[in-house]
Amino acid sequence: MKGKIWILGVVLTSFLVWACSSDATDDGSQEDDGPVNVSFDRGAMLSNWADNIIIPAYANFNTNFDAVVAANAAFKADVSIENLTILRNAWLTSYQDWQTISMFEIGPAEDNDLRLNINIYPTDVPAIKDAISSGTYGFDLPSSRDTKGFPAMDYLLNGLAATDAEIVAVYQDATAGQAHLDFLEAVVLDIQSRVSTVATEWTSGYRDTFVTNDGASATASTDRLVNDVIFYYEKFLRAGKVGIPIGKFTGTAAPNTLEAFYSPENSKVLLLASLDAFQDFFNGNHFQSSAKGESLASYLVALNSVKNGEELENLINTQLDNARDSFDSLGIFKEEIESNTASIADAYDQLQLVVPMLKVDMVSAMSIAVDFVDADGD
Repeated sequence: MKGKIWILGVVLTSFLVWACSSDATDDGSQEDDGPVNVSFDRGAMLSNWADNIIIPAYANFNTNFDAVVAANAAFKADVSIENLTILRNAWLTSYQDWQTISMFEIGPAEDNDLRLNINIYPTDVPAIKDAISSGTYGFDLPSSRDTKGFPAMDYLLNGLAATDAEIVAVYQDATAGQAHLDFLEAVVLDIQSRVSTVATEWTSGYRDTFVTNDGASATASTDRLVNDVIFYYEKFLRAGKVGIPIGKFTGTAAPNTLEAFYSPENSKVLLLASLDAFQDFFNGNHFQSSAKGESLASYLVALNSVKNGEELENLINTQLDNARDSFDSLGIFKEEIESNTASIADAYDQLQLVVPMLKVDMVSAMSIAVDFVDADGD
């Protein structure tokens, strides 16, 4: 995976995971009582992840994105404020759906650099304008990643002008209107093609490869996906959606780096969708269902993992809930950053509190090595 440094080494491969039975001391440290043989079926967890979460989430995305393709075709055939609104609504639904699959950058998604091709922001407006003017898009080039995907659609649907009437006028322009429509269509079809490719690979062989690789080693599916979802939480959810825009790592706020910058009311919507998806995955909740299966939470229960006298899975869930409540209480992120930075910074801190629980406590309990380096300086 891009941006990650892989660590060599192998942990014992078995369904039996060696953990430590421990009691918390007053200062929160763990007293080692010696190794205890804990049985947990990683294969059942992998099956739950693949069959009840990941594959259904991809299927849902593709179904809803068909509505984006149809709405874009209708807008191209009849450029109007009404059709622009329909296309925007379909785009936002699919952008929320994207949050349910973005964390699974493993296998075909990793091979196809899916996240880098679908959701790099801020989008490069000058480069988009050049591409529209020249009619040359180069979407297969790494250098074009910030000219396409959902952020580019945000600009094309919401940022071309100040009002809906003025945006529609851009697409109706006798000189450049068709070029804008063609570029928008190319962006839409590129998203559809890339996600469909990954979804098809999951159901055409990768699912079985993923589930059968059920050992306990640095290259096993559990170890790899646990690292991937923690990396996603830390770098894309916590830092990308909040930390960078509020200037956490630079000391200078940069609201222009917000996700959905050109429709500021949506930045909060997307963060909450991402947080919900992450917590559902942690708890093994079936996609859009009240059912659940084996998960990171149930794994921690099997390991009897305790921190400060409390079950670790409960601590993680409580802190995720706290983070959600903190962001729920905020207004539009762009306005919060510009006029009330302290409140959104406090909400960021609630997200941050989850990181050591995942990256230190959880992986230590599961004997999983972290395979990436934190370079945030926080």
